[in-house]
Amino acid sequence: MSDFGDWYRSIPEITRYWMTGSVVTSLLGRMGMFSMYTMYLDWSLFAYKFQIWRPVTAFFYYPITPSTGFHWLFMIYLLYSYGKSTERDVFTGRPADFLFMLIFNWLSCTVISFAVGFYFLLEPMILSVLYVWCQLNKDMTVSFMFGAQFKAVYLPWVLVLFNLIIRGTMDALVGVVVGHIYYFLMYSYPQEFGGASLIQTPAFLQRWFPSAVAGVHGFGSAPESRRPAPRTTGGHNWGRGQQLGSN
Repeated sequence: MSDFGDWYRSIPEITRYWMTGSVVTSLLGRMGMFSMYTMYLDWSLFAYKFQIWRPVTAFFYYPITPSTGFHWLFMIYLLYSYGKSTERDVFTGRPADFLFMLIFNWLSCTVISFAVGFYFLLEPMILSVLYVWCQLNKDMTVSFMFGAQFKAVYLPWVLVLFNLIIRGTMDALVGVVVGHIYYFLMYSYPQEFGGASLIQTPAFLQRWFPSAVAGVHGFGSAPESRRPAPRTTGGHNWGRGQQLGSN
């Protein structure tokens, strides 16, 4: 039991709460403690019946059935593995920035859900975090099923194809789109054109979750090759490789 406790406490805090909430709510739903119909996201129930909890429950809950059980376990593994790596390695000592990414992606997934009509946010949320990690570690080699190896930048698209073949749904693609929106606004735009990021962590989150490291982390600065040369008088290595199936 102490080994489990040590492992559980080793998970970064925000990822630990997210994973715990997802596991507990999904298992309670599987045991019949509440109905799936109180948990899913629906615009008419949210807007006209004032069931404002649904974006939150859809963030954590996923219906476990005999046909979805393996897929749910696989998603929980991805949440643990890439949520942990993103929070620990990409957002080292900056819990407010990691939480802001989750909130931004959650709101984006909610809006898209209202527009296109899918009901649960756990899968696209996990894919959105995984997409950001893969973009920041795009040249790292990852392993997938049956020993297939490829660069991390391709992993989100492999998962989209895998999901389409196995389940016939495009929820994973929504996560890729949301992850790309965050990555573009936070990283791509300032790196390509210079200046500040188009989105920034709100000050109240910084106060509630103060950073353990100080200083500027490079967000919003152009790469060296794009910076103008200084006037004269006269004349990313992000993270590490991640192997599916390893901690």
